[in-house]
Amino acid sequence: MTSQRNIFFMALLFVSLMIWQTWHADKLAPKPEKIDQTAGQLVNKSADGTQLSQLITVKSDVLSLTINTYGGDIQSAQLLKYDQTLKSDQPYQLLMTHPDFIYIAESGLIGRDGPDSTLQGGLRPIYTVAQQQFELADGVDELHIPMTYTENGKVFVKEFVLHRGKYAIDVNYHITNQTSQPIDVAMYGQLKQTMKLPENATTEGGSGLGQHAYRGAAFSSDNSNYSKYDFDEISKRNLNESTQHGWVAMLQHYFASAWVPAQNQDNVLYTKSVNKNSVALVGFKGETITIAPASEQVLKASLWLGPELQDQLAATAKHLDLIVDYGWLWFLSQPLFHLLKFIQSFVTNWGVAIIIITFIVRGILFPLTRAQYRSMARMKVLQPRLQALKERYGDDRQRLSQETMALYRQEKVNPLGGCLPVLIQMPIFLALYYMLGNSVELRHAPFALWIQDLSAQDPYYILPLLMGGTMFLIQKMSPTPVTDPMQQKMMMFMPVIFTVFFLWFPSGLVLYYTVSNIFTIAQQKIIYWELERKGLHEKKKKK
Repeated sequence: MTSQRNIFFMALLFVSLMIWQTWHADKLAPKPEKIDQTAGQLVNKSADGTQLSQLITVKSDVLSLTINTYGGDIQSAQLLKYDQTLKSDQPYQLLMTHPDFIYIAESGLIGRDGPDSTLQGGLRPIYTVAQQQFELADGVDELHIPMTYTENGKVFVKEFVLHRGKYAIDVNYHITNQTSQPIDVAMYGQLKQTMKLPENATTEGGSGLGQHAYRGAAFSSDNSNYSKYDFDEISKRNLNESTQHGWVAMLQHYFASAWVPAQNQDNVLYTKSVNKNSVALVGFKGETITIAPASEQVLKASLWLGPELQDQLAATAKHLDLIVDYGWLWFLSQPLFHLLKFIQSFVTNWGVAIIIITFIVRGILFPLTRAQYRSMARMKVLQPRLQALKERYGDDRQRLSQETMALYRQEKVNPLGGCLPVLIQMPIFLALYYMLGNSVELRHAPFALWIQDLSAQDPYYILPLLMGGTMFLIQKMSPTPVTDPMQQKMMMFMPVIFTVFFLWFPSGLVLYYTVSNIFTIAQQKIIYWELERKGLHEKKKKK
């Protein structure tokens, strides 16, 4: 098989991957469906039915939360540094409570003496709080929100601690036993979300052709650094895994919520579906702690509510940064992202950083590219002699194979020389594809002129057309030993096919491939000049 055929089939493989991802994303995408209207109604009544709870607002420099004193759950979370849509004045809404959709973070104390019995379908404690509004003051790095509940000599203080510039929230339970008997409690935390989106909802980043945006649960344990557990799995069977280290999370494109229990105790990670499989839960249960009379104890956990920022995620919990969905090539995508971020810290423009990293990657791969085109040029030079062998030994396949291999050895040509470099480069290009398509830093990041959001498609399709034009130019410049008319026609249509696919790609991805193609054209000019000097490339006939 010729080198040109190898390149064609690698391109076909890439297109097939895009088609499969699109089908897979559509298959898993939430479909509009009317759900139980009671799913988002939180019970906030005491045992006699009296309405006692209240909502308090908490605001740091990056988060705005609404907390219900009934159970002390977070019913709403807005990310103040991220717009809901490009150039909108509304912050991004991560957690919410609506009649037809809920996404909340719950936590409490269970066990023999725990005040929360929600896991068994019972009532919750109603906390008292000193004020209804809390805000991080200028020059202060922490904001503490204590909430108190007292029951028969047992004092429970649930405390939220928000930190300046951080999306990880400390959730602490200060428990004081003023009775004459020991008490047993265990902490739990869970994330609750309606499985089906309401009819007017959209999934950000999931509509682009070839783009995939996972929405569902995930966890990490001693047995697995990172595992997804989608809503279909939650509906069919419950997760029940014991671990000392780990976390649970709810994921979507660019943003996530996650509970990180104490890492020095045994925890149980679990999932559950409720409300006739319309709402999914993922959470943890800590080990039971015994508190002696006239003593106190503190139980701690962390709650992440925010964008998928790898540095902060890694600092919050081990392996939590793996929730950034870089696919199976994450081990390549992560270092490429760190390099991109390092470059951006100097140039202060993500589009310029993409251009620079394109030149760096293509420069590193230049030896492979040179070997690829040298092999293709040699194969083209040998085509007349290979054709002569076919005509001479066409009826004797064994002899034809022997003579062909002898010719390759004589001319020091490796028939796979054009294919192997492509095989080596493909994982790198795919890693860049995943990295550029799933890094929240590119969301709403402007480049220049009409490109004001590198995570969205080019509104005027200029970049995809440029990409297709440069791809067509590369094809015209490349040695073409393919003689079959059908294959030649298919090769001619490849730039058109890729252009159509790239119309819906995020402009950051299209920018990378366009610049990469331009770099390839320059590389080809250099390589062919070298080959002409060495007599390995056919010189143009003088007029």
